[in-house]
Amino acid sequence: MKNIKINGLSQNFLSQVGHLLSEWVVNEKIVGVRNSYYWDNKNTVVNKVTYLPISANTAELNRYLAGEIDITLTIPLESFSSLRKEIPSQVHISPYLSTYYYSFNNKKPPFNDPRIRKALSLALDRNIIANKIVAQGQIPAYTFLPKGIGGFNLKQPDYASWTQAKCIEKARQLLNEAGFNKSNPFKFNLTYNTSEIHKKIAIAAASMWKKNLGVIANLQAQEWKVMLDNEHEGKFDVVRAGWIGDYNNPMSFLNIFTSENTNNTSFYANKSFDDLVKKAENTNDQADFQQAIDLFTEDAPIIPVYYYVNAVLVKPYIGGYYSDMMGFTLTKDLYVIKH
Repeated sequence: MKNIKINGLSQNFLSQVGHLLSEWVVNEKIVGVRNSYYWDNKNTVVNKVTYLPISANTAELNRYLAGEIDITLTIPLESFSSLRKEIPSQVHISPYLSTYYYSFNNKKPPFNDPRIRKALSLALDRNIIANKIVAQGQIPAYTFLPKGIGGFNLKQPDYASWTQAKCIEKARQLLNEAGFNKSNPFKFNLTYNTSEIHKKIAIAAASMWKKNLGVIANLQAQEWKVMLDNEHEGKFDVVRAGWIGDYNNPMSFLNIFTSENTNNTSFYANKSFDDLVKKAENTNDQADFQQAIDLFTEDAPIIPVYYYVNAVLVKPYIGGYYSDMMGFTLTKDLYVIKH
């Protein structure tokens, strides 16, 4: 066994996989063959798995429809609706440990006023965005934490069960209390990284804020790197963001909004929240996680929009397919049905 050094510490690592790397042709394919020494080899069926690096999802779809691919990585957004009608049994949708959201610049007036942040959050109709715009099974989000994370049953905030009319009424009240109304409309810049779907969502959000609150959101599209640089430098009002959990536990989400975390580009800072997160990290207790997310939701430093899903195509002769919340599928569990 090779001796590996990590962070200056010498450590022997041992791991096993159902399929071993047998061939790697850069930009063409990666081939794995069945590992006869694998601990669960007796229950492994597939002898060879070929991974194809395809950069364009339309090209991937065409090859799937041509019978060259058995499982896709994605489904093109523009093709999802028709595919669900034409080959519904081949469309697989699974929850994914990821949240799409808008982040406020919490240190920049007037976004340092929670009434402004709550008003914009309440006036956003997540159901329309999730079910009509992206429309691939995404789940409307009312908290930052994806449902079912870590096996916990965390409760939703009260406004998740409100009618949209009630949400808008409360949003108008909060905005008015903060000093904004029709004669003094609130204006800000909404930034998103260049992408057709991000543009569609931003247009919808701006339209909702305009219709429901009289708020004017100026849309700004920026290249990914430019947007990230501006985020870290605090050069934004409200910005599109997303987060994928590194592991299936609330800490992989809550931790990024603690005051000293370098990923906290919202500049949200609340010592009480920091303390609650630290406590939850030590106890891994649902009640402690609930206290932390309740305070976070009350402060509203972001607008959760929806939870991502894994949407893929799987041939009907592939058995044993599943995708966990991390988006992982173990090839050892797959098998080919006679056809």
